This record gives sequence, structure tokens and C-alpha cells, in this order.
Amino acid sequence: MIPRMSYELGQGTGPLRGVKVVEIAGIGPGPHACMILADLGADVIRIERPGGQLLAGGATMLLNRGRPSVALNLKEPAAVETVLELVSRADVVVEGMRPGVTERLGLGPEDCFAVNEKVVYGRMTGWGQDGPLAQAAGHDMNYIAITGALFALGQDPSRPHFPTNLVGDFGGGSTYLVIGILAALLEAKVSGRGQVIDAAIVDGTAHLNAMTSAMWASGNYKEERGANLLDGGAPFYDIYETSDGKHMSVGALEPQFFDTFVTLLGVRDTCPGQGELDRYAEMRAIFTERFGSRTQAEWVELFEGTDACVAGIIPISQAAQHPHLVARRTFVERDGMVQPQPAPRFSRTAPTLTAPPPRAAGEHTRDALTAWGVADVDGLIERGVAVQV
Repeated sequence: MIPRMSYELGQGTGPLRGVKVVEIAGIGPGPHACMILADLGADVIRIERPGGQLLAGGATMLLNRGRPSVALNLKEPAAVETVLELVSRADVVVEGMRPGVTERLGLGPEDCFAVNEKVVYGRMTGWGQDGPLAQAAGHDMNYIAITGALFALGQDPSRPHFPTNLVGDFGGGSTYLVIGILAALLEAKVSGRGQVIDAAIVDGTAHLNAMTSAMWASGNYKEERGANLLDGGAPFYDIYETSDGKHMSVGALEPQFFDTFVTLLGVRDTCPGQGELDRYAEMRAIFTERFGSRTQAEWVELFEGTDACVAGIIPISQAAQHPHLVARRTFVERDGMVQPQPAPRFSRTAPTLTAPPPRAAGEHTRDALTAWGVADVDGLIERGVAVQV
């Protein structure tokens, strides 16, 4: 069983130790951003509605690790006042609601700046704070659909294939929110003033896709799936099935890596030249037949550690056992779960995992509010303003 966290401030060891964050809980990219901040040492307090969020996930939801869960009924004025009291002591506020919702609650940017002009106010949405779609519902694939990113994904000419919610929610979403928060924190040290970060998944995904935009602008990109250098159009940057039904990833782009690849694959004498575009179908057939002659394990043993740029494709259930990731301790077992370590790594202020995900919304209400200096926490609980589970 995952143990209950006894909450104290300052448990983090990473470079953000001492930074205080108020998270008005949402789902997806907002929690992921706050997980990153907590992993890097920030003190994050997660404000949830009593009963918790949709898809909150309980004790196995790693996106909620590293921070306490406080349940407040934000329909109560005293609960809003409590959040503003936390904001007055914070460096960052993060919210992921539709535009205008926090303003109606009395927790919008101007409300927060009124109690703390230095606070950085991060807003995480799909469509952004303005524009004709700002108030519409949506999810990852909808956001990346209008940026041009989804159109190009996959190698199937007949339809795109979406990569779960990695590109939008976490690539163009939470990652850019964290970048914005860190930049605004640095600027606030100079100006003494906070500001609002409008982190929209559509904006972040478009920015993430800048290289494709550049290739299209230069005329070096075809708006067809499986027809370009990095989408499977080149046989030496593609995926091949092995004799046991598993797969290998091949990324032999540079000439010297291509030469190593075809040599180790045993087809150097029969393979067309890397630049012979009109013979790519022939090259692909050679690679397909050759990879189909051995198991994945045999190919991994041959290629791994070489400059051929070839790696076996393994499921997440096996990732933690890969020798390279074992050596780097990329995954660790903690609180009964295998989970990724904080990233990136730092030479002097190494982050460490602190608290497990809360088992339920409001698990740490009393401890966390008390640690942040809120008075009469028991009174808030008795009046139903706050909930301790």
C-alpha cells in the first residue's frame, strides 16, 4: 500500500527548492506541468474540488506525485479567500480551466495580482485564452489537428495516426507551460512583477513543429504521409518487423551511419546507394526481407552500441529493464510503482522523488494548509469550506 505523506514544506531537493506553487487542479497537461515543477524541487500545493477531478486516478496517478492534495469548496467565499491567502505567499499559480472560469470564481489574474504583484500566473488551455474556439471543448487530437501536426503523423497514406496524447497535451502543452513559468520567474526577479502566461496547446504544438514548417517553406516537404525523410519516406529511417513479430527502429540518416547499418545488416553489396531515390522501393524490400530473417533479440545483440542508429522497439512494461535505462536509473521502483525519475538531471542540485500521489482529494488538507500558514484550518474543515479525507 502506498503510504500517506506527512506533508512539510521544503522536501524537494532540485533547483526549484524554495519556489512555491499553487495548483488549481485540472487534468492532463496542467498536472503534468506541476509534476515537473514538484520533481524539480518546488513546493506545489494542489487545490481540488471535494471528491476530486475526473480521471484523477488516485494513488497510481503519477502526474499527481510530489505534492499534497487539499480539497476546498470554491463555491464558498471562505475557500476562495483561503486560496488567495496561499497565492499571497506563492511564486506561481497554475490553472487549467476554460477562459473566464477563474475570474468568475474570484481567482483570476487580477484577483491574484491584488494580493501578490510578483506572482506568475500560468494558464493551460487547448485553444488559448482568445480566438473563435477559445470557449469550445476539445482534447489533444483536436488541438494538434488544426496546427498541421496531426495531418503528417504516421506512414499510412490513407489517414493520419495519432500518438496517444504526447504531442499536444505534453509536448505542446505542459512543456511550454513550464518553459513559460521558468522564464517569467526569471523576469520577475528583475522587474518585481508577475505576469500571465497564456500556454495554449495549439501555440506550443505549432512551435514544436517549426522544423516541418521550415521544410515546407523551403520546398523540401511533401504534404503526404510516408513521403518525407523523417516520416518513413526514406527506407533508412523507418520501422521493420522481425521474424518473431517484433520491430526494429532504423534511423541511419548520415552517410557514415548508413554505411555502418548496411554493413552490419549484411546487405552492403546488394543495397542501392543512399542517394538513389528511384531505387528506394528496392532498398526497402531488401531491408524488410533481411530483418524478417532473425528475431528482435538477435538484431539487438548485433546492432546495439554501434553507430548504425538501430534500436529494438519495446513496450513500456519492458522499458525499465533495458540495460541502458537501468544503468542511468531512468526508472525506479518507488511506493510500489515503477516510475520515471525526475528529468532533466543537474550536477549540483539533483532532484529526488518526494511524495507519492495522493490516494484521494483532500488527503492532506489539514497538514498542507497548516504548513502554508493558513489560520484556523480546523474551523474551515468544520464549516465544510475545506474537506479532510
